[in-house]
Amino acid sequence: MWPESRCFAAMKNTLTALFLCVGLTTFGQASVAYYPFNSVVSVSTNADRAVWLDARVQTNTVFGSLSTTICPMVNVVRRQNVNYYTGVGIRFNALNGLDNRDVLEGYSLHVGVRAQVPFFPSLRVAFELAPYSRKDFKVGIMQSYLGLVYQFKKRV
Repeated sequence: MWPESRCFAAMKNTLTALFLCVGLTTFGQASVAYYPFNSVVSVSTNADRAVWLDARVQTNTVFGSLSTTICPMVNVVRRQNVNYYTGVGIRFNALNGLDNRDVLEGYSLHVGVRAQVPFFPSLRVAFELAPYSRKDFKVGIMQSYLGLVYQFKKRV
């Protein structure tokens, strides 16, 4: 396979995964989060379920780096107004194939909490700690996320 065709295949797989995630959220409960200090937008399946999926995209770049993180999450403790969760993340960048670099960038471990705002039940505050390591495990950083989440409700 030529490098360009590998890149387009990776981009096709990335777009398919994102559209699948958006499709799942369209037909059920979903949430959208924004982490302003990290410039990250997140779309999640129903975070009130025991297991849920989160897809994150950096918003502070103009196609120079399209880093995307897919995180399957597990709620460890679920209460009426707060969820404590953990999960692993796989970070990839479909545009790396253009420069003959590996699409896979690294891995992360997420531990966080989402709490409802008392006067606006669809709005939540999210806080996470997420150690991140490059794919070769030679460099790592501790990431923290603080943001707002809007939880859509399924119409009956």
